[in-house]
Amino acid sequence: MKTVLCYGDSNTYGYDPSSGMRYPEGVRWTSRLRKHLGGEYRVIEEGCNGRTTVFDDPLEGWKNGLDYLRPCLNSHKPVDIFVMMLGSNDLKTVFHAEPRDIAEGAETLVRDVIDFTKNKQGFVPWIILVSPPEIGEGIASSPFYGSFDEGAIERSRGLAEYFKLVAERNGCTYVNAAEYIKPSELDSLHLSPEGHRRLAEVIGETIQG
Repeated sequence: MKTVLCYGDSNTYGYDPSSGMRYPEGVRWTSRLRKHLGGEYRVIEEGCNGRTTVFDDPLEGWKNGLDYLRPCLNSHKPVDIFVMMLGSNDLKTVFHAEPRDIAEGAETLVRDVIDFTKNKQGFVPWIILVSPPEIGEGIASSPFYGSFDEGAIERSRGLAEYFKLVAERNGCTYVNAAEYIKPSELDSLHLSPEGHRRLAEVIGETIQG
C-alpha cells in the first residue's frame, strides 16, 4: 500500500465557507481522492486552517508550515507521494509577500522534504506541487476581508508562474489548481463541494496517470 500525504491549509482541511465548520468525509477532496485511488493507497489528510509556507503568523505562529513539516513526515513515514498545496495564506496583508516570495517559501518546504526523506526513510517521495486557486473577485465582501485585501487577487494570479518554476527546479510534478477550480463566492477563499470534487479528480488522475 502506498502512502499519500496531503499537506496544506484550510482547503486541504476542508473548511466549509457556508458554516465555518469542516466538510464531512466524502466531500473533502482528500477523502474523495482516497475513494478515487482505491484500496492500494492510504491518503493522509494534513490540512491546517491558516497554514503558511514559511511565515510566522503574528497571532498564531504555530501555523508556519515549515515548522511542522519534519515532524509530520516523520510521523507518517514512509511517505510515497507528497502532495502540497500552500500559498493562499501567504497572501494575507500582514506578510506583504509577492508571488516570487511565496514560491520561494514553497521551495524551502520542497527542499526540506527532499533532504529529510532522503535521510530518514531512504528515498524521496514523488512530490506533487499544487499552485493554489486564485483569490476570488468578491474578497472585499468576504468575512475574511481585512486579513486579505483586493491586492491579493492579482498577486494570487501570479503564483502559478513561479510555482511551476519551483517544480521544474526540484523535479516535482506540477499542478495548477487555478486551471480547474475557483473559490466559493461565499467568501472568495474556500472551495465549494464541487471544487473539492474536481480537485480530487485532478490529483487522482495525476497520480494514476
